[in-house]
Amino acid sequence: MAKVKFDMEYIFNCSPKVLYYRLNTASGLAEWFADDVDVNGKKFTFYWDKAGREAILSFMKENLIVRYNWVDDGTFFEFRITRDELTGDVSLLITDFAEPDELPESRSLWDSQVALLKHVVGS
Repeated sequence: MAKVKFDMEYIFNCSPKVLYYRLNTASGLAEWFADDVDVNGKKFTFYWDKAGREAILSFMKENLIVRYNWVDDGTFFEFRITRDELTGDVSLLITDFAEPDELPESRSLWDSQVALLKHVVGS
């Protein structure tokens, strides 16, 4: 079964710079996204319960976007930071892929991970 792409959006009460650091550095990602993160050039290895999964940092634009391509299945996940010009609200838009029958679980997992990220950045 083919994975389907989905997007989620979260509002943050912090600067794009503070958020960006947590999205593209090993230490920042280890604070909320994975138990541990190793980096070798553009290859990131994310560890959960001692099992590792590798991704390549394929695109980034400072304080705006970070994209990782999974090595094992060719999908990606992406973090995009936006700021509303009128309100000043900072949003994090996440793009990911999941099996259709796992979509609710994947969304719920992102909700819990982003709740931890909000705690880390004081949002």
